[in-house]
Amino acid sequence: MAKTLRRRAGILAPLFSIYSKNSLKVGDFEDLKLLVDWCSKCGYSIIQLLPMNEIGPTFCPYDSISSFALEPVYARLKLSSPGLLNPSQGSPLHVDYNIKDEKMRLLKSLYSKEKSLASNKEFALFVEENHYWIDDYSLFKALKGYHNHAPWYEWGDGYRNRDSCLLEQFEKEHEDEISFYKWIQWILFKQFEDAKNYAGSKKILIKGDLPILVSRDSADVWAHPEFFKLEFAAGAPPDMYCAKGQRWGMPTYNWDRIGADNFTYIKEKLKFAENFYDMLRIDHVVGLFRIWSIPYGEPARNQGLNGFFDPGDENVWGSRGRDLLSALQDSTSLSLCAEDLGVIPKVCRDALADMSIPGNDVQRWTKDWRVKHDFLDPDEYRKLSVAMLSTHDTTDWSAWWENEAGTVDEELFVRKCNDRGIDHDHAKERLFCPDRSKHGRLRWREEVDSIEKYIGILGKKPDELKDFTELYENSYLEKEKLWKRLKLKGPMREKSDAEIVRAALDITASSDSIFCIELIFDLLDLAGLCKGDPYKYRVNFPGTVSANNWSIKIPLPLEKLLAHKVTKELKEIVTASGRA
Repeated sequence: MAKTLRRRAGILAPLFSIYSKNSLKVGDFEDLKLLVDWCSKCGYSIIQLLPMNEIGPTFCPYDSISSFALEPVYARLKLSSPGLLNPSQGSPLHVDYNIKDEKMRLLKSLYSKEKSLASNKEFALFVEENHYWIDDYSLFKALKGYHNHAPWYEWGDGYRNRDSCLLEQFEKEHEDEISFYKWIQWILFKQFEDAKNYAGSKKILIKGDLPILVSRDSADVWAHPEFFKLEFAAGAPPDMYCAKGQRWGMPTYNWDRIGADNFTYIKEKLKFAENFYDMLRIDHVVGLFRIWSIPYGEPARNQGLNGFFDPGDENVWGSRGRDLLSALQDSTSLSLCAEDLGVIPKVCRDALADMSIPGNDVQRWTKDWRVKHDFLDPDEYRKLSVAMLSTHDTTDWSAWWENEAGTVDEELFVRKCNDRGIDHDHAKERLFCPDRSKHGRLRWREEVDSIEKYIGILGKKPDELKDFTELYENSYLEKEKLWKRLKLKGPMREKSDAEIVRAALDITASSDSIFCIELIFDLLDLAGLCKGDPYKYRVNFPGTVSANNWSIKIPLPLEKLLAHKVTKELKEIVTASGRA
């Protein structure tokens, strides 16, 4: 952490969101160099990526088919005949992932033209150094194709349960295909490592993302089922932003079995990550302390409603989390940060502070929730934190300002009313403005200007409605409260604009947080580059599977971004905050 722990600014840019004139419908490792150039011009010294592991059919980087293997869609291909690649156009705002099939076909063609790999010492060394995972992964990929891409737990008994004789025979019969998958990983490794070295030459750090989980249908789970609790699906409990909670579907870890193996599985992940990153974000760090576990047979429509925390005993959360964090910290030279958003027990935040691991301070949630119910000033942000306006799981800041600030989640409100026997239609009509409520968010009527009026409309005793009161106290006049923090002149404006975005960016940049890393779409909003309803510029809608998830693209190629005037304004913000 020593080399990184100073005031820095950076950007969060999913690689699939950027592109250049030479990339094929989606960003690739060579485009990462152009992003480095842009960051250098802006004064940023951190580029944060989403997980780069190979994705499955939902294209979710947090539900990967391997926590080691890199995603082939990010390969840079030099085409002698552009006609070889002809994917459908799709939406100009979203990645068309059909490009992956096209790239794989072209990679196969290139592989067949390669000379014998047996004599390639560099390739052989790569396979040898990564034997822990690459043998299982490449065999898994070949078996997936053999079984028409069915999940491993639907294969025949011998393949599903890893019968050694059967697998040995399969390897002999499919040797070339298995070697092909190893070769792809070697090509991706070299390209990513090259991009990381280029960033280093510009004194820019690459921050990776370590997903807390891996897909149920993954090489990891197939190879090491003993490391997972397959009878459960991980998720998150209900909160004010997700009324039913979340069901992610991935199995939870059997940490006792992983620990009994001296944490080799975790150590190998970190060793491979060190080839590409200087820093690493621990996704859902609270899951190391306790994780929301949903019985696998629970109906999907219930999402995260009927789960429980594992371990169930709160008294062991602190010691278990510290032990696992120590295992991570002791096994790598990477500087660790942690995603500590949501309902976080005190033992988790205390452990992060004691171990000097920065958490996240997202402006819209960095508030005094209990007393003032107001936003914190920049000098009240945690010093050991990463300040930001938005995350990949939220709306961008402009969409939040226009659609969510000062609102309540409709589904959550209805569910709470039903639980208390309150007529939710009657309550909604009297409490919220229908013409100003959209995207599933209810906006308060201005005349509901006291707790007493609010409780009176609900028709229950105050001591029965403490959770309802918290909803009101932390959302009523929320926009007006932040407007005061923004210190802009004139009456509050409902619609976001460049001046408002600049004031919001100034707060996080000037905060006491050691790092400030902003989502690239928030930065582009400063120049009005994201046209139309800002709600559509969203990386992910949690709890949903959609073609609009994990596919949003910036509205201009990197070459034009490098020449855009917004670069100068961003440099001014970074310089003024002492983060250049």
